[in-house]
Amino acid sequence: MAETLFQTTQVGSWPRSKTMLRALRDRRTGKMTRADFDAVADDEVRRTVAIQEEAGLDVLVDGEHRRDNFYSFITEKVEGTRLMSLAEMLDEVEDKSGFEEMLTTLDVPASSIRNPTCVGRLSRREPLALNDFHFVKSLTDKAVKMTLPGPYLLNRSMWVGAYTGKVYENQRALGDDIVKLLRAELMDLADAGCEFVQFDEPVLTEIVLSQECGRRTFM
Repeated sequence: MAETLFQTTQVGSWPRSKTMLRALRDRRTGKMTRADFDAVADDEVRRTVAIQEEAGLDVLVDGEHRRDNFYSFITEKVEGTRLMSLAEMLDEVEDKSGFEEMLTTLDVPASSIRNPTCVGRLSRREPLALNDFHFVKSLTDKAVKMTLPGPYLLNRSMWVGAYTGKVYENQRALGDDIVKLLRAELMDLADAGCEFVQFDEPVLTEIVLSQECGRRTFM
């Protein structure tokens, strides 16, 4: 029987070192310049790529070290967004009792989860992942996969009626701009030679398993 080969890769994110976590915190609080932050992140990406190559993986990732989490990072790159803690949002959400129940279920401090809230018309201030792709591709001859948050997740998490409803008629209109934004990024990555792009949509499991399509989601 002929041997069957399959490609190996990873989900995208890697555990962050203490140095990287400190840099993320200092960058967020304004104690570190972007240039200094990128120098730390570059070293972490180099280490991540070297480990993957040594392990023999076929499709490499950058580890998402530059991102505070897998979707809130877009606030630095997209106009019309504001990073808000769940504690800040409590007074503005439509279903306060449901929101408080969700916070209890999460079992983490409401101030520790930060959400990219839409507060204006969306447009790319800078590429979401293109620059990260160029850097990691400069380190390897292997195929590279870049990860992006999916449109369904962003639509459900970014809509807060008190803010978003002032600029978008409804969530469908917001979703149209989210899709345009992600499509433009996808095309830029493809033109740059990115071999794989992964859209993260963990919220879709709720549709399959619970049909709770209208519930607010913060991943």
